[in-house]
Amino acid sequence: MSFIARKNEIVLRIAAAAQQLPVLSSGLWFHHDIRDNFYYASYLFAAADDQPGQWTSGSEAAKQTAEAVLLAILNLQDKEQGSATYGHWPLNLGADPREAAPNPLPVELMGSLMAYFVNRYGSRLSMPLQEAFASALKHVYQSRFYMQTNVFGHHDAKYTSAKLIFGQLFDDSALLEDGVSNLKRTLAHIHKQGMSEYNSLPWFWHWVQAFTCAWQLIDDQSIKQELAGMLDFLWLERASFYLKGAFVGAHCRAQRHDIPLDSNVLHDYVQFGDFELPAEMPRTEYAGFLFYEASSEIRSIAMNRTEPVEVRKRIMKQVGAGASTLHSYAYITNDYAAGGMWERYAEFDNEQHRWDISLPLSKQAGVNQAYFFHPSDSNAKEDPRHQTGHSEVLFYRNTIMALYSIPNGTSDRIFGILPPIEWMQEPGMLLGQSKQVYFVVYSMQPCELERVSDKVNVSSSGQRNGIIIEVVGAEEAVGVGIDSFEAFASAARSRKPEWSVGESLNVRYITGDHVELMLEMEGNGGVERRINGQTVEFTQYTT
Repeated sequence: MSFIARKNEIVLRIAAAAQQLPVLSSGLWFHHDIRDNFYYASYLFAAADDQPGQWTSGSEAAKQTAEAVLLAILNLQDKEQGSATYGHWPLNLGADPREAAPNPLPVELMGSLMAYFVNRYGSRLSMPLQEAFASALKHVYQSRFYMQTNVFGHHDAKYTSAKLIFGQLFDDSALLEDGVSNLKRTLAHIHKQGMSEYNSLPWFWHWVQAFTCAWQLIDDQSIKQELAGMLDFLWLERASFYLKGAFVGAHCRAQRHDIPLDSNVLHDYVQFGDFELPAEMPRTEYAGFLFYEASSEIRSIAMNRTEPVEVRKRIMKQVGAGASTLHSYAYITNDYAAGGMWERYAEFDNEQHRWDISLPLSKQAGVNQAYFFHPSDSNAKEDPRHQTGHSEVLFYRNTIMALYSIPNGTSDRIFGILPPIEWMQEPGMLLGQSKQVYFVVYSMQPCELERVSDKVNVSSSGQRNGIIIEVVGAEEAVGVGIDSFEAFASAARSRKPEWSVGESLNVRYITGDHVELMLEMEGNGGVERRINGQTVEFTQYTT
């Protein structure tokens, strides 16, 4: 299936869903987020206009519904010049959207996407809607919402894109030049410092959409080339942590539909197409419209996993006048990936997802991630995305070690999530198998398992605790003489880790490929990590 066919599949799927939605008395489908109304209406209009033969109930009726929703959205814009929220829309619409307060977030991306929609479909819109869009886009331009200090984050990516798009749209050469300057500075910064918003969901896709939107709209070829350079960087970053729909490794943040199941996958589906489009699409945005084809080399990095690769990234985080350095690691094979961030960092909303084992999408039912953490909140089962810093880790290829030293006065229960494959529980260990992968999970303290439909919840108590996960592909195991799960389990039982508690918390483990790993949390707060007796160093980590 081609890129175009996959985009059309998304458009038709979302349009069909939109057509089944009841229109509320407000003239909208949703009140939780105004942007979803814009996305769904865009898809409904596009499907009816581009593929009229798909609509048994009539494409004109579908267009009229879409136009009515779009007009209702545009009517909620703050059009009062001098207002602090001039040019903005509300985000959460509440019971009565007319009373909802404007919010600075929707316009950041939606404003540029509106410009794209009008550029593509404007001549086919009714005259009242054409006029409403022209007015709305002028208010967006005049609001100057994009005139912000560039700190090289996802907001700035959207501001930069808007400067380029609205600079061209309104023949504002100074604004266009400002956008070009920001674009060059941002690309130079992330080349040198890495992406401080590492693997962030949904922010990474906001970077991609913002710059793809500008790339598709901008006429100036030199600017277009600069945008292509940015998009090449972003897709290389994505490809480096890609495994058949999974976004592997650490994330600076992620939402509930990202952890513990990768669900924000539409852009991946269009670009790579090596997994099935899921039935649930929790974040549609403009994946069915915007597209920049990554190079064959970048696509090969993402999709050719015949040989294992190690990905090592150095990332600079600005902290006031100084900076902190983080180190991201991932080990990726054709059947699984393992890795995370060596350092704990207090990210936005405490959403750092520090490490996991990831499985490809469409290989099994239920969640595709396995990980453990010490929760910072009491509702870890309902929202397993927030953790404390009372842990240290060691990553080595297909093995992850984590120790937990939990202070007095804090809940001593760690929590884990495993895919809903076949699991056997034995003293101090869990053994799991799917068709493609074998797991062993060692625990310092006893574990309790709760099997639910889409995952296995694990909990374990103790102020000093530890977890080791080693995973191996079934075909990979055959290559080292392990021809069955029973043989894998027998080998795993023979090399249980050595846990030690005293002044410090320590574990020593011999991996399946006979490598000695040692992790120690020292009583003074220090950490020691050794692989075959050698201290772990980060000299090979680059941006």
